[in-house]
Amino acid sequence: MNIPSTLKTTGRAALLGSLALAALGTVAAFAQTVAPAATAAAPAAATPTPVLDSGNTAWMLTSTALVLMMTIPGLALFYGGMVRKKNVLATVMQSFAITCLVTVLWFMFGYSLAFSDGGSWNNYLGGFSKFFHHGITVSTLWAPGVSNIPEFVFSMFQMTFAIITPALIAGAFAERMKFSALLIFMALWLLVVYAPIAHWVWGGGFLGSAGVLDFAGGTVVHINAGVAGLVCALVLGKREGYGTTNMAPHNLVYSVIGASLLWVGWFGFNAGSELAADGLAGAAMLNTQVATAAAALAWMFAEWIIAKKPSVLGIISGAVAGLVAVTPASGFVNPTGAFIIGILAGVICYISAVKVKHIFGYDDSLDAFGVHGVGGIVGALLTGALADPLINPAGKGGSVAIQLYGIVFTILWTAIATFVILYIVKALVGLRPTTQEEVEGLDISQHGEVVP
Repeated sequence: MNIPSTLKTTGRAALLGSLALAALGTVAAFAQTVAPAATAAAPAAATPTPVLDSGNTAWMLTSTALVLMMTIPGLALFYGGMVRKKNVLATVMQSFAITCLVTVLWFMFGYSLAFSDGGSWNNYLGGFSKFFHHGITVSTLWAPGVSNIPEFVFSMFQMTFAIITPALIAGAFAERMKFSALLIFMALWLLVVYAPIAHWVWGGGFLGSAGVLDFAGGTVVHINAGVAGLVCALVLGKREGYGTTNMAPHNLVYSVIGASLLWVGWFGFNAGSELAADGLAGAAMLNTQVATAAAALAWMFAEWIIAKKPSVLGIISGAVAGLVAVTPASGFVNPTGAFIIGILAGVICYISAVKVKHIFGYDDSLDAFGVHGVGGIVGALLTGALADPLINPAGKGGSVAIQLYGIVFTILWTAIATFVILYIVKALVGLRPTTQEEVEGLDISQHGEVVP
């Protein structure tokens, strides 16, 4: 999450202020030579109190709504169309229920753990001072003197990131986790995995301090969710009939609509992460569009060459891969860099989701790891290689080595913590429905409903 150190208006104000002070100093010196007895020390000028920036606030309110749209209805439809018909209600229910669950937990605990001062533990975790948003009022500003947006708006914006990250994980174990297990897993995962990693990168923790560049969530959201999804897929095992039963998507029109909503909502995700309505937000928006289109075409042509036909599922998967990969880089690279990221992400994620998965034999149902995990890693590494200080001076110290440092720590914590949480949930309520319930479909077995 990039917070600009200065705004253009602040720079102009500083210049005018300097000239005014110089003029006042000249007048004071002249007055001392004429009438020394009349001079006296003037009191220091008071620091102006930061005031809310209505333009930035309006953009952040809009961005927040766009990011929420990415999960409901975007991800719900994207995932819902790719499962079999007997599991479509259970799949969209997961996205909707996670939205509700994370909202409550973020309000209660998550925001404070991610974005408050953790004292002596601040390198690793925020504190408890903002539990239930204690101490935040309508007058409290986030980044006073810089973006000047209400802290309530910042918290809500970050809440939408916290919502979509665990929802992405569900794509890896689609069609085979009990709903009760999902709720317990997601609640624990949000507080034990997501909140600490968000703090490490964006809340003043050790990864952000080390110079890890993540403009909008390549590490915090996509690598995090992708790795967790892979661990879930491995621990739960394959779906019943995997490899022998037809598991083709039941309605790709739903998935196209979902992918389109994700694409549009992603402008709030990436351009909104500037926390201001300025030129860098515009660069992030253009970079997002260029990378997404390039990745969609790259996946399509790779599939066309290898599988002989360009599929609808392929082009929308490529678009999502481009969105994922450009996320950490969107506010650090120029459009040419975004174009390169998109092409590489489209090809690499195609190989990962279509070829590597089958070589190793794991059942990542909807390619949460193949697209989000791998795409996030590709984007994070290329951010270090392609960061342009002319776009964002904060990218000047970026490097592939520093990005790799952030990737490794994220993978280790996510993998270990996710594994432990899964076994806790397994001991409490079990992870999978019975074989018969899974064959019948999660719609009827978990929710008592079916699509006619």
